[in-house]
Amino acid sequence: MRAALPGGLVTLVSQRGAAGPGGLVALVAAAARSGVDFIQVREKDLADRALCALVGEVLEAVRGASARVLVNGRPGVASLAGAAGVQLPEQGLPVGEVRRHFPGLLLGVSCHSLEAARAAADDGADFVLLGPVFPTPGKEGHTLGLGPVAAAARALRLPVHAIGGIDGSNARTVLEAGAAGVAAIRAFLPAAGPELVRALKGQGA
Repeated sequence: MRAALPGGLVTLVSQRGAAGPGGLVALVAAAARSGVDFIQVREKDLADRALCALVGEVLEAVRGASARVLVNGRPGVASLAGAAGVQLPEQGLPVGEVRRHFPGLLLGVSCHSLEAARAAADDGADFVLLGPVFPTPGKEGHTLGLGPVAAAARALRLPVHAIGGIDGSNARTVLEAGAAGVAAIRAFLPAAGPELVRALKGQGA
């Protein structure tokens, strides 16, 4: 059975090398206390054993909060560590295969076009993460803008979340375009507090 997605989602995507003096675990603990809905552990350089250990630390750090933990790209690690789900890259493992072998995991797919998002939905994803919406370092020439977010939200029968250059100043416009939630990396660095999370939820002043 697939896990149901709560509403008003904000996702912190990890980048442990830039997490500040307290480290990633302290950052995600603060984010969970501040109301973040998901923590995506995206540490592609780590071997499976080290990643599994880190996911375990993150799970312990968010214990007692409503935040759920996703592991980027590695469903086996997600399942072994006890994470809620996995976030698959667009060119990653086949969605249907992951669904078949790991039926208990929440399954998100990162997409860079409406066509890819539609394919992920057809293959059985629980939600898609579409972007980059706004310019982000290294991807300045490949931004989608709000149009594809709105189009995907209208066309697909699953939640469409947005990523890429999103922070407290522009999250509301993304949500107004139809996104079910937003994800960010740099917006949380080096700290994550309630005011930022409220702004990312579109609740800022």
